[in-house]
Amino acid sequence: MARISDETRRDNEAAIRHAMERLLAGDLPAGSKCDIKTLAAQAGVARTGFYPKKNRDGTTRPGPYQHLAEEFERRLTALQQAGEIVDPRAAQIERLKAQVDALKDRAAKRDEALAELNAFKTAAVSQIAAQHDEITRLREQTAALGNVRRLPAARGGIAPYGSCS
Repeated sequence: MARISDETRRDNEAAIRHAMERLLAGDLPAGSKCDIKTLAAQAGVARTGFYPKKNRDGTTRPGPYQHLAEEFERRLTALQQAGEIVDPRAAQIERLKAQVDALKDRAAKRDEALAELNAFKTAAVSQIAAQHDEITRLREQTAALGNVRRLPAARGGIAPYGSCS
């Protein structure tokens, strides 16, 4: 693997810092996220430079731009903790999550209301059936005794013996 010169490294670091400022300001290319992959693409450097490397003896050494990746992640985290969302996709995801939570709450409340109404309906129907059975039983009981006479039906909506008032 070829080594890069100090001048190329300085130029790459300047390009990375410039791309970092643009990304953290919210200037993201279409369809991209605010992450190391986009940072590398915008700076025109290989993404592998942001990660640690292994020596031949198995020890690790920092990647040439790993300190910039850590700075980028640190600044991005600080912005997120301050409530500023740099990535419009992340903002949309958060908005949609909040909307889903609100809809779940509404659906749960509606389900609860429907359950209460169904319970009320069941109780009302049971009560009406019980009252009907009681009325039927009383009618059969009075018919069996034979000492109850039916009253004549009211004529045309007027009281048979005058006004009650």
